[in-house]
Amino acid sequence: MGTGTRRATIADVAREAGVSTSTASVVFSGKVNVADATRKKVVAAAAALGYTGPDPRAASLRTGRSGIVGVVLGGDLRHAFLDPVTTVMMDGLTDALASISTGILLLRDDPRDDEPPAIADAPVDAVVLIGCSTRAREVLEVVRQRGLPVVVIEGDAGDDVPQVTLDNREASATIARHVRELGHRRAATITLALDPVRERAPLTAEREAAATVSITLDRLAGFREAFPDGTGITAAGSLVDEGYLAARTLLAETDGTLRADRPTAIVAQSDLLAVGAIRAAEELGLRVPDDLTVVGFDGIAADGLGSLELTTMAQPALQKGRAAGEQVVRMLEGEPGESVHFACEFRAGETAAPPAH
Repeated sequence: MGTGTRRATIADVAREAGVSTSTASVVFSGKVNVADATRKKVVAAAAALGYTGPDPRAASLRTGRSGIVGVVLGGDLRHAFLDPVTTVMMDGLTDALASISTGILLLRDDPRDDEPPAIADAPVDAVVLIGCSTRAREVLEVVRQRGLPVVVIEGDAGDDVPQVTLDNREASATIARHVRELGHRRAATITLALDPVRERAPLTAEREAAATVSITLDRLAGFREAFPDGTGITAAGSLVDEGYLAARTLLAETDGTLRADRPTAIVAQSDLLAVGAIRAAEELGLRVPDDLTVVGFDGIAADGLGSLELTTMAQPALQKGRAAGEQVVRMLEGEPGESVHFACEFRAGETAAPPAH
């Protein structure tokens, strides 16, 4: 397969290898381990196309740029790529950036106290910041000081920074109201992390007041519109195991007996957390949705549900990533960046039903 005189891009390599653009990009970043067979396919495709990866020095000599966009994610990069939403969003981002033959450098937003953020001296032309926690705002300030174009995905970065936003509060309120309209009055929520500490613990007023992750707080506010007094537990991350452990705490005593005050519905802030909650319920002998309603958020293709289809709010993750990439391209071409807003769509499944009487 050839590309004529046009320089091969990472998107060309991905198509040749039969993998997603983000997977091909990860192989060249070297930041995340991928299966050896996948790596070999990508490397072979790159060799066939004459693609050697982004070369900051060569690009700098030609254009004064590195040819790299920094993507700053919160937490452990390995965990980030266990989340299908992140993977799909990165596909959209890399697809949009492929039009200008730009590579991606993955970075974390949690520098140690005695070290500057990694983005301070990273050889990048622009930055995409996913989320905007307290630490991420420190990263944002460094990016501003460097004068680099920046786009923030789902985070309050101020009016002067282009943002890709999602109706997290409204969407969460929509699905929580659906649960209430089914007749549930004892509902609990399993949230995403409240802060960079990522502690799995019961929700308290004190913890909420100190929270710094806007996505979690917005979805929690939506839940509270339908269930002002609803209880909940924060998970350490958007992982099936976290949903399982949180749901066990909500539904059962430490000896495994069902709690008398257990919720009749669980509103999870991600589909992976919802899958974990369903697993915990089934292990405790509860049927979903006959004995327990469980709803999620994301609209991913979640494994582990058997024949059940999850009731959830589907978000346009691919479009979010693509919009961020398009704004980066605009700014690198000298045009002002623009904020873009997306809305979720309610997806009725088979995991929500009226409470048993």
